[in-house]
Order: sequence, then C-alpha cells, then structure tokens
Amino acid sequence: MLIYGASGAVGTSAVQIAKHLGAEVTGVCGTTNLELVRSLGADEVLDYTQEDFTLSAGTYDVVFDAVGKLDSSHGKKALKKAGAYLNVLTASGSGEKSEDLLFVKELAETGKIRPVVDRRYPLEQIVEAHRYVDQGHKKGNVAIMVTHD
Repeated sequence: MLIYGASGAVGTSAVQIAKHLGAEVTGVCGTTNLELVRSLGADEVLDYTQEDFTLSAGTYDVVFDAVGKLDSSHGKKALKKAGAYLNVLTASGSGEKSEDLLFVKELAETGKIRPVVDRRYPLEQIVEAHRYVDQGHKKGNVAIMVTHD
C-alpha cells in the first residue's frame, strides 16, 4: 500500500492502521517528515520533493491519497492491474460504521496506534491554529484545547 501524504493528520493514522492490519506500507511525504513516517512503521518512505513515486517505487495494491492533493490519474499509474485508488476527499462520509470507529478507538486505547500532535492551541487562539494548518507544513494533527470552568 502506498500512502501519499503519510505525515499529515489522516496519513499518520493510515500508516499505523495499515501496518497493524499487516500491509507493507510505503509512505510519501516531504523531506522534513521522513523520520516521522518511518517511526510510525512505514516499510519504505519516499520524499516527494526528490522523486516521483510513479516512476521509481513499483506498483501497489492500494494507493491512498491521504491529503487530497494528488491527481487521480497520476496516483493510478502506480497501481497493480486490479489495484484500488482511494482519495480522502471522495472516501470521507462514504459509509463509516460504528464498528470501524470502535476498532480504531480500541487500537488507540491499547497503544497499537498513537496520535501524532504537532501543536496544541487554546480555544482562544483558534484563528492562529487555522493559520498554522493553512501553511500546509504540520506533522500529524493540530489540537484545540477546550477548558471548562
């Protein structure tokens, strides 16, 4: 399985879940995130600023665009003949089941997957948090801290 955007919020979880399910995972990310993606369990990590995965990485049963920035025709070039191309933008909301959410919850509670949090902001700084996310360079998630009095 190839995960494009393996260092983002969805990608960091996708790498860990795919590894837990027994997949051989190739993560694609930028130079500064190579070690992070390796630490999450990726078998191979490709730097999209240095190489085009469709030319050098072989073919995959699944190509998952975890950030919605990959042109589907480009991503499909790396698929095996009967492979599946998935895109986070078109896949979201398409039939999540409560048992799937419970499965992910159990993986997190048992430490089999771990959340990756780049930064935390108090609710009062939500505008700054959005500005940071919009820069497109975060690693994993940005959390908003809500306190109750």
